[in-house]
Amino acid sequence: MQQNASKLSRRDFVKSAAIAAAATSAFPHFARAASPDKPLTVGVVGCGGRGTGAAHNAIMADATTKIVALADIAKDRLEGCRAALKKDRSQEIEDRYCFIGFDAYKKLLDIKLDYIILATPPYYRPEHFTACIEAGRNVFTEKPVAVDPVGARKMMAAGKMADQKGLCVAAGTQRRHQNCYIETIKRIHEGAIGKIVSAQCYWNQRQLWSRKREANWSDSEWMHRDWVNWSWLSGDHIVEQHVHNIDVVNWAIGTHPLSVVGMGGRAHRPTGDQYDYFSSDFTYPGEVHVHSMCRQVNDCKDNVSERVIGQVGVSDCKGELSNFGKLQFEKNDAYTQEHKDLQDAIRTGKRINEAQNVAESTLCAIMARTSAYTGKEVTWDEMMKSDMVLGPPDYELTEENIRAHVPVPGKPWNV
Repeated sequence: MQQNASKLSRRDFVKSAAIAAAATSAFPHFARAASPDKPLTVGVVGCGGRGTGAAHNAIMADATTKIVALADIAKDRLEGCRAALKKDRSQEIEDRYCFIGFDAYKKLLDIKLDYIILATPPYYRPEHFTACIEAGRNVFTEKPVAVDPVGARKMMAAGKMADQKGLCVAAGTQRRHQNCYIETIKRIHEGAIGKIVSAQCYWNQRQLWSRKREANWSDSEWMHRDWVNWSWLSGDHIVEQHVHNIDVVNWAIGTHPLSVVGMGGRAHRPTGDQYDYFSSDFTYPGEVHVHSMCRQVNDCKDNVSERVIGQVGVSDCKGELSNFGKLQFEKNDAYTQEHKDLQDAIRTGKRINEAQNVAESTLCAIMARTSAYTGKEVTWDEMMKSDMVLGPPDYELTEENIRAHVPVPGKPWNV
């Protein structure tokens, strides 16, 4: 198993690296019954950079928190997370609670954990989240939570199931846990800038990382190692990254858009099948228009921000109100706060459930991506009915074939 652990095919990973039966009774108390004086137990599904970071944040939120189980499709990523937790947090995870393979999350769910961190590529989020809720587990889910409309709606349905089961869900849209945003948007909702008439949001930055294909990698392994550059795994960067800014605008306005017309293109990306840039015009109820822009191109102007314009003022959503000046607030680390808020909810029984908000914001980004890929106007109602499902490409991944399958506006795409 070890010599095949980095080969990312379902056939190679149908066997787990550990026996789930040995784990079933290891951690017997559930999150909803968690006692204030008991350490919370946490499992991590997806042990790359974000999963490892989230595990650290969980411990930073409460030093008694125990990371007790790990799951990933690749042994080297799991072992990297495991080593970091041992070195930096003095936490050791036993071999029998380390699970490798596409079905590893199922083995981890056999352990009665207080909550589970979901940090795999977003393609897997609806399947993993639904399984967690069905198993009665509280969840911290990274954003975005889907790559297609079917997945987003599956997340919404599982979020409603979490309510029925009394479970807690926190999402990696950390601005909703950041004091400067919380205090400012509270003022906006109270009318500090008047009725919102328009807004802008941006995530323009340098190119993200990419992985050149190694000779011994299958198509599947290459795409998984290079996942931020493949639409079926990440949703494209408008979904994977710009969802943060779109979420802030939804939060400030208080609802999701009705339609969008977008554009975009590809000029520099060295791998994958995604675009380098997007520009979108969202229409919200009341003919409120929001300009959304995101770009991953080197040596260009960076801008990660939001701005809302009201009838009597303007705000950056994180501390500035034009007719009030700079707000005073206590600074906090939102990446840690989102785990603290979840942990407090688990301990006190004062539930939180952010599944619907993050699923709606994800679907907004999917709307804009779809519009840019096709050149068509796309509506919320269409997305709520769409049977679009993204998945691994069915063609050989040669450079010519990849270029041939990059979406071209005005031509049919997977809608």
